[in-house]
Amino acid sequence: MNTIEIETAQKVIIQYELASVGNRFAAFIVDMMILMGILIFLGIVGAQIFRSDLEYSYMFYVYFTIIPVFLFYTLVSEILLDGQTLGKRAVGLKVVKLNGDPASAFDYLIRWAFRFLDIWFSAGSVASLLISSSSTAQRLGGALSGTTVIRKTSTRNFALKDILSISTREEYEPTYPQVTKMSETDMLFVKKVLDRFKRYKNQAHKSSVINLSDRMAQLLEVDDPPKNKLEFLKVLLRDYIVLTR
Repeated sequence: MNTIEIETAQKVIIQYELASVGNRFAAFIVDMMILMGILIFLGIVGAQIFRSDLEYSYMFYVYFTIIPVFLFYTLVSEILLDGQTLGKRAVGLKVVKLNGDPASAFDYLIRWAFRFLDIWFSAGSVASLLISSSSTAQRLGGALSGTTVIRKTSTRNFALKDILSISTREEYEPTYPQVTKMSETDMLFVKKVLDRFKRYKNQAHKSSVINLSDRMAQLLEVDDPPKNKLEFLKVLLRDYIVLTR
């Protein structure tokens, strides 16, 4: 499972699972089925409307109604549905900017323009090759627009399930209230170290947890820190979240 970390405007780092070639292909198939249904419906409607003058009026209808729907379905869908087509929504995918900013209409336009090379003219081979070989799973249109496709369910890099049950500050008694003197940058660093340890439980990251725990105990003047260094850092982060939100 390939993942990517995106920093939000609030300086919170969220980890997402990148959409695989298989995920995108499934969304593409759903979109094609929906699009074909729309086009067949429009074709039947047009044939009924222009039955008496099928040759000229119907062709005009095809050029200015059916063809634009086919060409612009993806572009319009992603603009209106905030980075999703109906197929992406069904599969649980979404287009996002790598820098955490909201994707703009121009970003979607670039992605759409290069679909013709990435997907249509190459039968999807260019897109598949680029997505599979890119660390950020980007096809050409994604690379040029600074976007990629992720699975919508975000993954917090470590589990502090009890944070979700804390509704107010009054309902929670912090263990280390002095943690509030730390900056947001400091605590984001703590979170990052915990994230890394969860993903890569090797000796190097274990040492980072130990060293950071000792340093935090020193800065916060905790005379008798817990022997469980990992849990100590989790408690500090939980206290900070509750006391500063």
